[in-house]
Amino acid sequence: MKMLQSFWLAAALLLTAQFSFAQTAPTASAKAKSSATEVFQIKTSAVCDMCKARLEKTLAYEKGVQQATLDVPSKVLTVSYRPDKTTPATLRTAVQRAGYDADDQVAETRAYDRLPDCCKKTNNVHQDAAH
Repeated sequence: MKMLQSFWLAAALLLTAQFSFAQTAPTASAKAKSSATEVFQIKTSAVCDMCKARLEKTLAYEKGVQQATLDVPSKVLTVSYRPDKTTPATLRTAVQRAGYDADDQVAETRAYDRLPDCCKKTNNVHQDAAH
């Protein structure tokens, strides 16, 4: 009889331990929140393909940025980002620190001065409507 009680006690403990370590499935809202991205557009002062490469690379290193694409003719940088990791203000600041204007905010002077001549908005090459 004592052996039967010990057997049932051991079985109950094993089942209890099994259920206490079971993983719970994440809720749908938590899953949706972690993978949600937003799209933000920034009007820049970028003028050439070197600017495109520079800005896209700069934004790729920003926390929370999923993708950044610059359309050179329109000078619009489209950024897909996670709002739980970064903000539009932070993204604008990153563009400014790269040496480019971000919407109505002017680029940081020191960063702008380090840009190659072809990337500067005051370059005569970029004053033509044809270029």
